Amino acid sequence: MNTVALRQLIAQARQQERGSQALARFLQAQLDRLHPSIRLPEDDASGALTAFVVAYIEEVPDVLDAAADVAREAGIEDAVKPVLKIAEHFFLQPPALMEGHEGLEGLLDEAYLAHRLVEEVNDRYIAHLGQTLIPLDTTRANLIAHQLIGEPFANQLDEAVHHALDGMLDDASFDQPSVQAYRERLAAPDTVTAWRRWPCLSQQLGVELQFKA
Repeated sequence: MNTVALRQLIAQARQQERGSQALARFLQAQLDRLHPSIRLPEDDASGALTAFVVAYIEEVPDVLDAAADVAREAGIEDAVKPVLKIAEHFFLQPPALMEGHEGLEGLLDEAYLAHRLVEEVNDRYIAHLGQTLIPLDTTRANLIAHQLIGEPFANQLDEAVHHALDGMLDDASFDQPSVQAYRERLAAPDTVTAWRRWPCLSQQLGVELQFKA
């Protein structure tokens, strides 16, 4: 994993943002059209939203490093590494549809791709094995990011995620004898303990998403 390069990209974008304030202006324009389920603090809604986006972006290399560490400890590196490399690739060599997206606003799109990739992989593992591969809950944060990015572009990013995984995690992938061994390792106490070192993304970010009953 080359998360050092990811962190450098993020640091450069943050430096650029200090001068341009492009992300802050973009998010300020989103406030009036946010879905009512997204709750922001009344005293500094714009600041909270900006902090959310920056944390969402900065979490990507942390998640990739955490997943790589746990994969090595649990002995499932062969299963996890290809997925992590795709997420890394989204940052270092973003798809053509990202052309013209720069700074932190552009990295929001790329972070969404990476987080959605992890979410999609987890969904596929739940469907086939009854448990996640990477036990980080980013669903609510991804819904907020989807709203900020806006449709139809966010839907295009979702399609890019699905395309990246095509042929990689199809039904045949879960028919391999090795998959059961992965499942047993993922349920092992040492794997669970290792993941507890890394706080859940949805517990770190200060923007709430409340669903009506």
